[in-house]
Amino acid sequence: MKLKYFNDTGRDISIHPGTLASGTKCDINIIKPLEEREFFLPEDTYPWVKMWDYGKEQGLSILVSPIKD
Repeated sequence: MKLKYFNDTGRDISIHPGTLASGTKCDINIIKPLEEREFFLPEDTYPWVKMWDYGKEQGLSILVSPIKD
């Protein structure tokens, strides 16, 4: 499955290391404002998404993890 994420936050978003560790494939570079990013999940899964706000110093981080029914 492919998930597209559009960064409309106005802030940079880093990719949480757990995203790659869970089997999701993506470009791990910072997602800049108004940029779209594709996440590729293993077959027969759907995305579970969580975002953290660590404040202005450390910014936002997104985790995209595959889930099976």
